[in-house]
Amino acid sequence: MDHIRKNWAALRERIERAAVRAGRDPDAIEVVAVSKTRSAEEVAAAYECGLHIAGENRIQEAATKRPLVAAPVSWHLVGHLQTNKAARAVELFDLVQSVDSERLARALDRRAEQAGKVIEVLIQVNTAGAAGQSGIEPAALESLVAALAPLQHLRIRGLMTIGAHSDDEALVRGCFSGLRELGDKIATGGYGGVSMDYLSMGMSGDFEFAVAEGANLLRLGTAIFGARPPM
Repeated sequence: MDHIRKNWAALRERIERAAVRAGRDPDAIEVVAVSKTRSAEEVAAAYECGLHIAGENRIQEAATKRPLVAAPVSWHLVGHLQTNKAARAVELFDLVQSVDSERLARALDRRAEQAGKVIEVLIQVNTAGAAGQSGIEPAALESLVAALAPLQHLRIRGLMTIGAHSDDEALVRGCFSGLRELGDKIATGGYGGVSMDYLSMGMSGDFEFAVAEGANLLRLGTAIFGARPPM
């Protein structure tokens, strides 16, 4: 697992440089180690390197992997969630980053109430305008937040987006700056019980752009663990 330590050391330097260029505090930026297809041993090794948040894409994979990791990892769901799997999501995850509808949010709230807990979530916004990509339209964000703010067992902690799959830096950065502006609007909108603590944006191929635009939660997988093994 030495490659994880080496990869993370190099990544940390890149994050620090990007933060300094943007006039930001590197310590204010957290990293989610996206552990899709990775072993429990790899998650534990990442934790030992200081990466204390693991991100999973699928309910079933998390259900199999989480019991095998003894370290006190914080588990985030970063992939699309079907409403009929809300109960398992509440059971398995500390934060769901991919809430993109009122129906899903209410299902999570209901299941969290039954479990006697509060589930923390991010609202996923499709700032790239990509067809077929999860996330609500930016214009629908405020009405969704207003509808969800009164829920007693669901707490909105911020926003998430996926940057455009493009080599055009301006286009990619526009996705990220757009999310930051939406977060600023929500933060000053007077929505009780809603906080904009997190802007989750930036993956292995574009995280430096995301840092420049205000991300404080990066989702990094292959940059930490290396190329994914064949399925």
